[in-house]
Amino acid sequence: MRPLEALIAEAEVSRVLQICNACRYCEGFCAVFPAMTRRLEFPPADTHYLANLCHNCGACLHACQYAPPHEFAVNVPQAMAKVRGRTYEHYAWPAAFGAAYRRNGLVLALALAAGIAFFLWLASKVHGTTAAGSGFYAIFPHGLMVALFLPVFAFAVLALTVGIVRFWRDAEPGAASGPALAEAAHDALTLKYLGGGHGQGCNEEADRFTRERRLAHHATFYGFVLCFASTSVATLYHYAFGWIAPYGWLSLPKLLGTAGGVLLVLGCAGLLRLRLKRHRQHELAEQRPMDVAFVSLLGLAGASGLLLALARDGAAMPALLCLHLGAVMAFFVTLPYGKFAHAGYRVAALLKWAIEKRRPPALKLGAE
Repeated sequence: MRPLEALIAEAEVSRVLQICNACRYCEGFCAVFPAMTRRLEFPPADTHYLANLCHNCGACLHACQYAPPHEFAVNVPQAMAKVRGRTYEHYAWPAAFGAAYRRNGLVLALALAAGIAFFLWLASKVHGTTAAGSGFYAIFPHGLMVALFLPVFAFAVLALTVGIVRFWRDAEPGAASGPALAEAAHDALTLKYLGGGHGQGCNEEADRFTRERRLAHHATFYGFVLCFASTSVATLYHYAFGWIAPYGWLSLPKLLGTAGGVLLVLGCAGLLRLRLKRHRQHELAEQRPMDVAFVSLLGLAGASGLLLALARDGAAMPALLCLHLGAVMAFFVTLPYGKFAHAGYRVAALLKWAIEKRRPPALKLGAE
């Protein structure tokens, strides 16, 4: 049996979208509204699809004549955000992990990072040296790092993949053509729908438009991509060419990692700042721990990585190494159950819309 809170959230999206379907003032704002017009009713699978197609830019709320305090109380961003949060839990694998993270995201994430870092610090003491200038692998041998992180990374990829596959099956998207794939990739990589209804950006404070959230998302995403590329290139160096870390400042892994770390820190700082001053009608207090946990862990991983690179030969290096590894491992453990998961579900929703829009319009009834 599905949780009552999920049923209430889905019913609210259905109510709001039925009003929007009669009005259609916001039809040109983003992909949600033309996708909405292809439906007369909104069963659970459709509410999850449309909620993940929504980027929460806020443009429709500030343009809506039926928004609070009107008696209809139409608040599309908030209704979508509630269902979007339920998506992470509904499709999570294993399901119990998703529920635990939703309820205690911030505490769980930070406690996990601190616990892993402390465990690694104790292990470094037992293993041998924590002396400055001894190098990363003198503290944790390369084989040990691989043994610790490979299972965690594999589990994160598997759990996230299972969730996205479940979401995709429920969405019943049909076959994807080349143009649909290209459009979905373009819209995802450029964050097209964070441009707001008229391309001026999101509504953050009152009715003010700003591109800050789009820029912060870009910095965070591409910072993560560069850091992952740095690790991948370093792995290639190690196994294919026998070039052992540490690498010089002008080496490709170091350049990619430094640029990625700087972007991560700037992006996460921007997202946290915007999160704290978000318009109250966009705000969902129950999702704040999950949002802040994701951004904090990712920002901590980026900041500790940069500090670790600067203190490579200093006395603080062993402690910073443990902190960095703890933050990275905690991030990957929680990755499939929190805010990072929305990237996978959102790309899937964008692809479904790119497929759907190429078909002749056919209203979908919830009773089918």
